[in-house]
Order: sequence, then structure tokens, then C-alpha cells
Amino acid sequence: MIVGVPTEVKAHEYRIALLPVGVEELRRRGHSVLVQAGAGAGSGLMDEDYAAEGAEILTSREEIWKRADMIIKVKEPQPDEIPLMRAGQIAFTYFHFAASEALTRGCLASGASCVAYETLHDEQGRLPLLTPMSEVAGRMSIQEGAKYLERPQEGRGILLGGVPGVEPAHICILGGGVVGTNAAKVAAGFGASVTILDINMDRLRYLDDIMPKNVTTLFSDRHTIREQIMKADLVVGAILIEGARAPRLIEKEDLKSMKPGSVIVDVAVDQGGCVETTRPTTHDAPTYIVHDVVHYCVANMPGAVGRTSTYALCNVTLPYALKLADGGLLAACNQDPRIVSAVNTHDGRVTNRAVASTFGLEFSAL
Repeated sequence: MIVGVPTEVKAHEYRIALLPVGVEELRRRGHSVLVQAGAGAGSGLMDEDYAAEGAEILTSREEIWKRADMIIKVKEPQPDEIPLMRAGQIAFTYFHFAASEALTRGCLASGASCVAYETLHDEQGRLPLLTPMSEVAGRMSIQEGAKYLERPQEGRGILLGGVPGVEPAHICILGGGVVGTNAAKVAAGFGASVTILDINMDRLRYLDDIMPKNVTTLFSDRHTIREQIMKADLVVGAILIEGARAPRLIEKEDLKSMKPGSVIVDVAVDQGGCVETTRPTTHDAPTYIVHDVVHYCVANMPGAVGRTSTYALCNVTLPYALKLADGGLLAACNQDPRIVSAVNTHDGRVTNRAVASTFGLEFSAL
């Protein structure tokens, strides 16, 4: 199989979907690898690193898309990439279809098989290809929240951990999954007062056992959410419903009860966001203000720490990329049923029930 790795074109996306060791493993199995020139530079990986392992370095992304049987990416195809997709081709990347009907319909029209990192789950129901980026985004949410709480960034002028004689920041985290847990660990390490909200009592009991004393767990409902965001200096949206749009837990009117200069970091922006006023931003212009509340809604947060994120991502995606390359899509699905859950579209059909439901499209089992 010919495997193509184009340069990411989303704004300030510095990750690459394949490490040089991945090229070596694919070549050992008899596959060819095409890498676009400069694709790994943002992660500190040079063209010669890939060429040394047998990759063909090309300057033209169009040639890569045209020749490759499988495209491996990090972020969803951008509007100018969708026309390059074709029937029979495998695209293996993050798609987050529920956040964009245009992307969904464009990929369907291409006839390509879209295999989404974010919906592949294992026997325990975990999302192994989403987990490392959720870990990065969760930790970054506190790092970015701390920055935008500073007064020059139009925040409240709050130091997360406070100082002796001055209370620390209050942080409200919506969701106790991977993002929320990692956010809470970092926030607690800063010495902030942290509250995690979730609807899964078993998860709350677990978090209550493992978290330090400055982390409180609460059952999430509309009243509790409103009470907590009124107190919060920083709110982290960490909600995920696999394949579907994130539920809106904070309405526009709710922002009026929040402290002026407080900050929302909506990590759920990739799935549409859990705040009514969320809209995707970029690392170029990461924030905007609604009702005196600073919103940070960058849709590819881990892209800012490209080297860390690239290694963390490729560590978990390579085994599945090898299976797809070795046997093609259907054979890989037969060999490893976990891959079935990652196939969101195939041959012009929606094969993920949550995506079909989101846009009122017909669901067709793979």
C-alpha cells in the first residue's frame, strides 16, 4: 500500500501523523511512504529523518493525495483538502464530524473511507487514540486559563494558587473524564480550589478517592452548574459524547452571573462546545469576550505543543495504521473489530450512528 503523510494545513497545527520509526515499520512490511516536505518541522522532525528510513519526500500535497491509498493525518481535512479525497481511499485522522455538517457531507461525497481516531474504542469502552490528546488538552486548559486570567489578557488578574493571606482561584471543571481529570491534577498542583462536576457517580467516587484535598466532586445538574460558574474564576469544558455533539451546559444568559474577567476554556469545542457562546478560535486569535467573560476556544490546543503531542499521538496510532496498511480497511476490521468503531463513513455511507443522528442522515452498518 502507498501511505501518504501531507503537511497539516490547519492554522498553527504543528503536529505530524507519523514518526520516522513509523516509516521504518511500514517499509519493513513492504509499503511505500510519501511525506510532504516540511511536514515534521513543527515537531522538530526533519525531511532527512524520514528520507533516512526510506520515505519519498514530495513537495506537492496534491501528488500525495493522488497517489496514496491511505492518508494519515492529525486534523480533519480542511475545505481545500476535501476535493483531494477520492473513493476507495482511506483517510485516518481526527474528524470530529459532529462539529461540522459541511465536513461530513464533503467526506461522504468523496466516497473515501473515513477512519476517525476519536471514535475507536477498546474492549473496555475507552478511546485509546483520543486519550493522549485529551491528556495534553486537559493539562493545557489550566496553563492557558492561568495566562488569560492575567489582567493584560483581560482576565480578572488572578493567580491560580493565590499567596499566603490571599485565597486561590476557584476552578470549575465540567466533566470528570480524561480531560477533566488531567485539568484537575494540574490545577490542584497549582494550589487552586477545584470542583469537578459529572453525572457518573462511580466516576465521582473514584475521583474523590484519588484527588488531593483541594479538589471537590459534585453531581452535575443545571442548578449546581449555575451555582459553580457564579463562583468560578476559570471554567473548563471537558465534556465528550463519543461521535456526537457536546451538550450545551452553559447558556448565554448564564454568563451574566459570572464574574467579569473570568475565563472559559472550552476543550469540547472540537465537538461543538459545551457553552452556547463557544465558537472555534485559532492560536492566532485564541480568545474573545461575551458578557465580560473571556472565552478560549482553540480547536487544536495540542497543536501548540507539537513535539510532545506528535510523539504521544503516534505512539498509539501506529499499530492501527499498520493493520490498515497490511490488509486494507475491511480485512483490518475483520482482524481487529475495534477498528470498526472508528469507521465513520465508507463508500458514501455514514457508518457511525452518532454522526448519522446528529445530521439526520441514514445510518448504514459497515
